[in-house]
This record gives sequence, structure tokens and C-alpha cells, in this order.
Amino acid sequence: MSGRRVSDHDVSDHHVSDHRVSETARPLAPSAGPDTEAWELLTRLAALRRAPGSPGEGRAAELIAAALARRGARARIERERVHGTYWIPIGVACGVAALASPGGRPGAAVAAAACASVVDDLSIGRRPLRRVLGRRVVRNVVGEYGPPTAGRALVIHAHHDAAHTGLVFNPAGAKLLARFAGGLVERVGGTPAPMWGAVGGPGAIALGRLLHRRRVRQLGTAISAGYAAAMLDIWARGPVPGANDNLSGVCALLAVAGELARHPPQTLRVILLSTGSEESFLEAMVAFGARHFLDLPRHATTFLCLESVGSPELMLLSGEGLLRRKRYPPALIDELSELAERTGIHLRDPFAYRLATDGQVPLRAGYPTAVISSMDWYKAPSNYHWPSDRPEKLVRENVWNAARLALSFAAALEQRARHGE
Repeated sequence: MSGRRVSDHDVSDHHVSDHRVSETARPLAPSAGPDTEAWELLTRLAALRRAPGSPGEGRAAELIAAALARRGARARIERERVHGTYWIPIGVACGVAALASPGGRPGAAVAAAACASVVDDLSIGRRPLRRVLGRRVVRNVVGEYGPPTAGRALVIHAHHDAAHTGLVFNPAGAKLLARFAGGLVERVGGTPAPMWGAVGGPGAIALGRLLHRRRVRQLGTAISAGYAAAMLDIWARGPVPGANDNLSGVCALLAVAGELARHPPQTLRVILLSTGSEESFLEAMVAFGARHFLDLPRHATTFLCLESVGSPELMLLSGEGLLRRKRYPPALIDELSELAERTGIHLRDPFAYRLATDGQVPLRAGYPTAVISSMDWYKAPSNYHWPSDRPEKLVRENVWNAARLALSFAAALEQRARHGE
């Protein structure tokens, strides 16, 4: 792939290009097909080790920014300082709670503080523990189309960093759950919450100590020690290729960019965003919000997240959350479902993950937000956080369908903006 290499050393915002759309360009069209260049970039990015803040993540940001610039975007790289993991703050809190378990009332206080720390971390709160555990630089890539002063804006976003693997992500677990409880999961319309134990373990230690319930405390100690061991295992392993999670979303984002270059929006500001630290529980998206939310009015801005769209069944998320489930706006889900049907895109029924995508950040900030994702027959994104998450495993048609649906939605918003709605 050709193009000038983009360097962001010693700068906070690196502008790659500033192409202005032609005043005579045709209006935005809701179509997208196989994009050879985008797919080639996906394959190239999958070969990079893209842990948040790593050289591979930085190189990925450069390549994505250059690709957006070639597609006519006003493209830039924004450097942000984040902690960059979740396994260290969660592992430290659970490990400290387990070690403090025999410590009487002081031990109960330590376990309660650990429980509060995990709750804050999973809720995307202030996260004070992360501030003392070290920080690294990650790169968010931003590309814009349409008038910068347009009254309505659409942010379409994905992430280019890759997750660390671990034994807890072995696909055998998802297969076992699907075999014995798949019907129940389908009826409930959502997956179990795997991070609840990281809260319950330290909480049970504190409660057991205060109530003099030895078995409760022992159970909490075992759970806390188990989570600490799992986080240590994740820390010790490297990042996966991350083709589905989430280069599939980046690839769809680039397909959208290609269509926007051919048919630029005239009355809609479209921001394409690829974040560099989603896998640390959304830190880079939080940083994007701190930088930009004040300039993006809630009543006139919509967020659309493209997350793990390369599994066999494309869908919209009805809700998600690591601790407490937040629901996405039903009206927005209905609108996207109708657009998909009109465009000939098959979506399975909306489903809830007890995970967290970048869509949670604008949703919690009060923006209308939707997430296009996908799942396999085991009620999970294919090859989730596992070394088999490689380009050849992706369902390409769903990647392009996600791009088509995003473009259809952008066209609908453009039409509303033209009519002053």
C-alpha cells in the first residue's frame, strides 16, 4: 500500500490532510461493496502486535490515517495518555483483597476498598488506581467529511488496538455454555456477566469478615484469588491478531470512507474515528470524549460503533455493560433495523453483551448511540480474544454489510439535515 508515512512524534494532533469536499460533488449514496484496498490493509494490520500504546498500535494508527487521507478525509492522529490495560488494575485489586482476607477488620477495610476500586473501574468512573499504575501514549485516528460547521454530526467509530489473550478466553468455554445454556441465553437476550466475580470476590471478603461468616470470606478469597490469577495469565500473554475484534470494524470504516470520498455529504458532518485503547476498557474513547464532547452537541450528534462485525450473524446490540447493563435507544435500533431490511441486509434479533464496546462512552454521556456487531453460534464474537482471530476466519460479506448499513444511516441523517429536521 502506497502513501507517505505519518509520524506523530512530539505532537499532540498530527494533521495528515485537509481535503475539502467539492461543492459540485454528488450527494451521499448508501452503497458499499467489497473494498480490496481496505481488506489488504486489514491483513497488514493483523500482522502487527497492536497492544494499546505499543509500537504496533502506533504504526497501525499511521497506516489508517494515511488510508483515510488517500480517501479524501481531513485526517489526523490525536495522541492520548492512558494506562492501557485492564488486567493490572483488576488483578491488583483482587489480589490485594485475597491477601488481606485474614487481616481482621483492617483486612475487611482493604477488601471493601478493593471492591469499590473494581466497581469504579468497570463503571468507567474516575479510576484512581490507574493513575498510579503508569501511563502510555496511544493514538486515536480521526477523519472528517462534510462541512465542519454542519448542524448535524455523525461519528462512526471502531478501534485498531488488539486484546491480550488468556486461558479464560478459550473457545471451549463459550461452546460449553452454548451447549448447556444456549436456549436460556437466547431467551434472556444476553450473555452472562463475566466480570461480576471481580466485584463479588472482594465484596464477599469484606462482608464475611464484618458479619463473622467464615465460609463467605473463604468463598470471596477463592474468587478474588482466581480473578487475580486470570489477570496475571492475561498479562503474561501477548496480543492476538484481532481481525474480528476489531480490524473488521476498521475495514468497514475504510469502506465507508471510500464511499464518502466518492459521494461527500453536503449538509452532514461525518467523523470517522478509530481508537487506540478500547481493550483497556474504553480508555481511548474516554479521552476522545474529554477532548471533543463539548464541541459535539448532544441534540445534534449521533454515534455509531462498528465492533467485531466479521462473525456469521450480523446484529445490533440492545445493550451492554461490564457491571450494569446500559440499554441502547430502542428507537435508534428500530430505525437501523428498518434500514437494514430496506437495504437487503439480514440482521439477527438485537442481543446484549455483558462486555463493553466504545459505544458505552457516548451513551453514558447522553448521546444517541447504536452498535453494529455480530456473533457466532456460541453467542459470542467469533474467535473472541483468541489467537485464531485471523483475517481468513472473517465473514467478509458481513464486514461490507456493516459498512452499507452505516452508509444508509448516514444518508438518512443527511436527508434530515437537508430538510432541517
